[in-house]
Amino acid sequence: MRELGKKQKIDRSHYLFDNKALTALIIPLIVEQLLAVLVGMADSIMVANVGEAAVSGVSLVDNIMVLLINIFAALATGGAVVAGQYLGQKREKDACIAAKQLIWFIFLCSVGITAIVYLGRNFILHSVFGAIDADVMSSANTYLMIVTASIPFIALYNGGAAIFRAMGNSKVSMQVSIVMNVINVAGNAILIYGFHRGTEGVAIPTLVSRMVAAILILGLLCNQTRVLHLEKTLRYHLNGSMVKRILNIGVPNGLENSMFQLGKILVLSLVSTFGTSAIAANAVSNAVALFQILPGMAISLAVTTVISRCVGAGDYEQAKYYTRKLLKITYCCMAVTVALIFAVLPLIMKVYNLSAGTSAESEKILLFHGCSAILVWPIAFNLPAVFRASGDVRYSMITSIVSMWIFRIAFSYILGKYMGIGVLGVWIAMIIDWCFRAILFVYRYFSGKWQGRSAV
Repeated sequence: MRELGKKQKIDRSHYLFDNKALTALIIPLIVEQLLAVLVGMADSIMVANVGEAAVSGVSLVDNIMVLLINIFAALATGGAVVAGQYLGQKREKDACIAAKQLIWFIFLCSVGITAIVYLGRNFILHSVFGAIDADVMSSANTYLMIVTASIPFIALYNGGAAIFRAMGNSKVSMQVSIVMNVINVAGNAILIYGFHRGTEGVAIPTLVSRMVAAILILGLLCNQTRVLHLEKTLRYHLNGSMVKRILNIGVPNGLENSMFQLGKILVLSLVSTFGTSAIAANAVSNAVALFQILPGMAISLAVTTVISRCVGAGDYEQAKYYTRKLLKITYCCMAVTVALIFAVLPLIMKVYNLSAGTSAESEKILLFHGCSAILVWPIAFNLPAVFRASGDVRYSMITSIVSMWIFRIAFSYILGKYMGIGVLGVWIAMIIDWCFRAILFVYRYFSGKWQGRSAV
């Protein structure tokens, strides 16, 4: 138990991140995540004024979009880990090369994915979503056609934001996020309430805001005075060895994230069989539940920055110290957040203007999710971020995929359909998935097998 260092007086004056630096890193990340979730909620509230069919249609497509965004986020994480480890080794030139390769590679991938989504539109709408009401299908089709065009821009934004986080500078990505989200919300209000554009009124501002965000963050990265920066040129030459390092982190992480979201989509097809009310309850619960885990999501990004820098410097004692510290911060922040949401939950339900049955089901789901999140979520999702930042990505990938298919998907059908619990059964299956992950990740951490796997 020496590792815990509770009774030892250790000189940490040389450590990479003091409390001020951690605060400067974490607070903007929380604000950025908060804005993203608020915008998602604002979107659903505004669309709710069009009708439950529109809420359901947008929710269905958003699950597809989140799947794609998670792929880009995974690649961005790969680039951030590689760049962060180079910075830990004080190899700034190599870190800049990693940043450039990330931006170009993620852009080219996003263009290809955009083309695939457009070509496979009918399959997505009719095969993945299954038998849904005609009005829900119409809303989903409209939203998909417009928002798909934003895929390359959100990919570039994710890549740029990851590079800034690798520098320990989360303030810039927060500022760009503020601009993006203000454009989105203002555009929604104008088009929905002013021009009565319905589902289009949510989709068009999403496209415009992501375009602006991508342009802004790339422009800021071209500042040559920054530790990590991009060359002011459109010339690109593939650096195979650097891209391989990025992919060694990004691909397993991408598979993990995509399987996670794919599982959600498959489960969503099950939820869709429970009726429009169940779809709406699930959509609202998803939107509000994001607030409950928001601090954890933000701090997970900070974990990547901090641990990758420690690993690059070859200092695993620092890595362990910051792992413990960031987990403690996560637990405290999530407890406060969940308590606040519980306090205002009746008001939130009124804002959504749902039917009594849908509102009651949503409240039941959110109370269960919040209590579970406080206990299990940090271990299940922030601890594997430590592994990824250290270059140990395969274990968390395999664990997460196995857990997803066995517990998240299979148990959703068992509990939700065959045992008749309905949409709540789907959420119970999700928590079982979390618990399994948490047990295996704790074992991995204390085994020490995640150490010595640096990506550079």
